[in-house]
Amino acid sequence: MSQDAPYPPKKRRRLFLPVLMYVLTWISTTWVGSLYAGGSFFSGLWFSVPLLIILTCHEAGHFFQARRYGVRSSFPWFIPVPFPPFGTMGAVITLDRRIPNIRALFDIGITGPLAGLAPTLLFLVLGVASSSLAEITPGPGTLIFGEPLLFRWVSSFFFDRSDPSVDLVLHPIGMAAWTGLFITSLNLFPLGQLDGGHVFYALLKRRARPAVRILFVLVVCAVVLTGAWQWTLMLVLVTLLGIHHPPTADDALPLGKGRTILGWLTLAFLLIGFTPNPISEPEIPKSDRKPLYSLNIAEPAPESDLFGWR
Repeated sequence: MSQDAPYPPKKRRRLFLPVLMYVLTWISTTWVGSLYAGGSFFSGLWFSVPLLIILTCHEAGHFFQARRYGVRSSFPWFIPVPFPPFGTMGAVITLDRRIPNIRALFDIGITGPLAGLAPTLLFLVLGVASSSLAEITPGPGTLIFGEPLLFRWVSSFFFDRSDPSVDLVLHPIGMAAWTGLFITSLNLFPLGQLDGGHVFYALLKRRARPAVRILFVLVVCAVVLTGAWQWTLMLVLVTLLGIHHPPTADDALPLGKGRTILGWLTLAFLLIGFTPNPISEPEIPKSDRKPLYSLNIAEPAPESDLFGWR
């Protein structure tokens, strides 16, 4: 496709529905957050505010980079889900498939995760520091959240995690940070139109096709062999959207050493930010041995004690 191919007349972006979805996402995440905070509806802001800051920064990174390169895009569409564990399915932004060059693709793809990761790390430290250790007897409604390595490292800085008889009771801010890590890591998988797919194609260009094919087969095999059927829907969606990334109008433009290093480092974040078993429910009755790598949402502290104040 020629880089100079004329665009059709511009269409005015629709603002009302994206704003409505954004407001509804605030409501749904605040309601879910109130379940974690154990208080009134507005106590859920401890969860929804940091989470929506993370998601808004992520989508704003994509949107403004697209505008910088003259690539048409929609406003971000936030997806409210009125039940736990997150109150949202994140957000999506649609881009014109005619990306002018490989640098534009790289910058648009990588800026979202990096912009969202900055507040995620801040809230991760703040949220874990405000959490506590306790012996938990899981009951109906208890959720166990798998810990990525980064979460494990941060929590080990504040707490002694060597005793398997106690679990980390997570503050709602920490839960928002965990969600931010999960969404960022999931988006960094180098497949199709995911953010990682944009970055991976920009790094390898046409050589990305066989690499993506092999990676997709390995992921499917891992799901089947480990019985991690919770990932089936994700695999189906990626398959329907296409596992391969389309070329840009100018793939020959050099990406540059700085972007190349940043791209591989960002993709490598998967190793410390992703957990293959993100959410599970304990069996009831539960054995005496508690899971070592778990985060628990249980009965939270009173609102006055949200930051460990006594």
